[in-house]
Amino acid sequence: MRKVTISRETKETAITLTLNPDGTGKVSVETGIPFFDHMLTGMAKHGGFDLTCRAKGDLSVDCHHTIEDVGIVLGEAVKKAIGDGKGIRRFAHAIIPMDESLAQVALDCGGRGYLVYTGTFGNKTLGNIPSDLFEHFFYTLCMHAGITAHICFSGRNDHHQCEAAFKAFGIALGDALDKSGRSKGVPSTKGTF
Repeated sequence: MRKVTISRETKETAITLTLNPDGTGKVSVETGIPFFDHMLTGMAKHGGFDLTCRAKGDLSVDCHHTIEDVGIVLGEAVKKAIGDGKGIRRFAHAIIPMDESLAQVALDCGGRGYLVYTGTFGNKTLGNIPSDLFEHFFYTLCMHAGITAHICFSGRNDHHQCEAAFKAFGIALGDALDKSGRSKGVPSTKGTF
């Protein structure tokens, strides 16, 4: 089992997160930001991994620090769960529709953090969250996890676009971390990540 618990405390946030990539989609998220909780819940549930996250942040300032720091902690948990990479699929993708919206995510969990993010929201905020903060969350997660991710979404409804992107990311992540494939070694021609 690759169950990982990470805690991080700063003057701005206190976060404890548990990730089990070998889980069944059991999720319990409380960040104090309801729309963000909804997105993280969809990501883990559809990704098929267990996720528990308790975050307290300086929400009286705004939600930036909390969302950014959850990205840091989740990224660190993913990186620790990957470990040396033996037996994981490494590469995965997902294409998820949500009514008029479509999100596509392709991932490489090979140790190099990088994000290509293509898509725009029509409004400046989404669930009381500045819409540019979603890109920052995924960027932070990818840098700390060592994931290369391409996230592309389109549509007319911001909620649908965002939710489809989170679900697609979750499904691709769950597939990339899966160890049920044929290979037992490190999926790299270098022999290491």
